[in-house]
Amino acid sequence: MSAGRTISEKILAEHAHRDVRAGDVVVCDVDLVIGTDASAPMAIDYFEKMGGERVWDASRVMFALDHYAPPSSAKTAAFHDRVRTFARQHGVELHDVGAGISHQIAVERGRVLAGDLIIGADSHTVTAGALGAFATGVGSSDIAAAMLTGKVWLRVPETIEIEIVGERRQDVTAKDVALSLVAELGPEGANYQTLEFHGDALGALTVEERLVVSNLAVESGAKAAIFAADDATASYLANRTARRVVPVIADEGARYVRTIVLDLAQLEPVVAMPHAPDNVVALDKALGTPIHMVFLGTCTGGRVSDFHSALAVLERAGGRVAPGVQLVVTPASREVYLRLLDDGTLGKLAGMGAVITTPGCGACCGTSGAIPGDGTNVLSTANRNFKARMGNATASIYLASPEACAAAAATGRITDPAAFV
Repeated sequence: MSAGRTISEKILAEHAHRDVRAGDVVVCDVDLVIGTDASAPMAIDYFEKMGGERVWDASRVMFALDHYAPPSSAKTAAFHDRVRTFARQHGVELHDVGAGISHQIAVERGRVLAGDLIIGADSHTVTAGALGAFATGVGSSDIAAAMLTGKVWLRVPETIEIEIVGERRQDVTAKDVALSLVAELGPEGANYQTLEFHGDALGALTVEERLVVSNLAVESGAKAAIFAADDATASYLANRTARRVVPVIADEGARYVRTIVLDLAQLEPVVAMPHAPDNVVALDKALGTPIHMVFLGTCTGGRVSDFHSALAVLERAGGRVAPGVQLVVTPASREVYLRLLDDGTLGKLAGMGAVITTPGCGACCGTSGAIPGDGTNVLSTANRNFKARMGNATASIYLASPEACAAAAATGRITDPAAFV
């Protein structure tokens, strides 16, 4: 009798129309192809060089103009025009400047369901695995081939089982969980492997929190990061899609390369120090570090719950941004922006001195939005802090939770948000 199958093996077998196992090279049907303004122009070039005259299924292709939103130069504006023209010619769904980050839009709009195979030319496409899909980043040439044929080739990844147990402290956030896991794995500890999440404490993570954990998995090299769909997933998608959520569950006896037990009860608030997401230390070891810019946003810190948490800390800390600190606020999507506008969150943050920018990637990758000054320290809710990541190689970027970022915005230094309870 053959060994049971992991979630990845099951999803890829379904899309390859045959039994597959880790290590097999397969050609799979794709459910959704996602392109961004940072990748779609090159993918369109490849598509045309491949002789493409029509997209195989326009309803399964989605573009988002998110990295250069708004465009910072005539060159990036031309990228947008190139994508708009192609989308119009081929009937491809286009989310223009201000709509938000590609993978955030995909999950918000019900374009991702358990068991789906999602590819995007952005490494953080893995975010969608939080809904039970196999979602992964690929190159622009793979995007072009998928737009032409509806297929992608993959090597079926081995799987690391992440057993989530224990009851987390009230001050431990999803960002702390995700950064702690990245630190445990290291920068290459999950290279071309799937992280598959199990455990008694899984239900304690909301869908928005799972999105953060899946997103950051790629900082350890993960090919995919999958939470099996459950009632929380179905509830999240209830008003977003008419499709029924059918969870894909790993078989008893599925073969894992290793198991990591992540005990939430043992975790504490953390911060990733410059210049790597896995350079993680306890928050109390970084207390007092001067901070000149705080960035609230991105696909790991730009959702409604993130801004609500940050605002609560700022209000408890006196309701103002410290002198000498630039607070930049970038919602992850238009849906998030409108909800925060409607409930007054954006108005309150602006009243405290925050700069509110266009929904999208914003300052995260240094291609749009605020760029830190020379020698500045930045505390960010983003997922990467490599040197020059935000557009200035002399800046030092620290990563932390929205709560810790808010505390720094209020004080001008890394501060434990628990000080303002």
